[in-house]
Amino acid sequence: MDLSKIYTELVLEESRNPKNRHELEGSTHTEPGHNPSCGDEITLQLKVKDGIIEDAAFTGKGCAISQASTSIMCDTIRGKKVEEGQELAKNFIGMINGSVTAREELKKLGDARAFESIKNLPARVKCAVLPWYTLDQTFKEEEK
Repeated sequence: MDLSKIYTELVLEESRNPKNRHELEGSTHTEPGHNPSCGDEITLQLKVKDGIIEDAAFTGKGCAISQASTSIMCDTIRGKKVEEGQELAKNFIGMINGSVTAREELKKLGDARAFESIKNLPARVKCAVLPWYTLDQTFKEEEK
């Protein structure tokens, strides 16, 4: 099956019905993310316990790409150690900007790999990376 077709189906499905778009009861981390170039806005909510991201959800509005990317990211990081979540964010952003190309690293991204071809659509890159930068920022704030 054509990768672009898989990507299109995944984005459409996730944007129509983002199962992770809701308030997260008992969240321990909340971080807003905003893309001023197109108006996408998310608020990422995480429940972290003993260094593990037990749950993730978001609220907000935006284009299909930002909503799908955020929902898929929530699924991807759930159950991971905080450090693994940070590494996944780095790998996703690297996949989009072309600095991460190793198959082993990309494989760790799971369904989020469907966004790999977004790098060919420069106007949409910021939409796809918004949740991943927001995740990264969540833990950078904590490290301060």
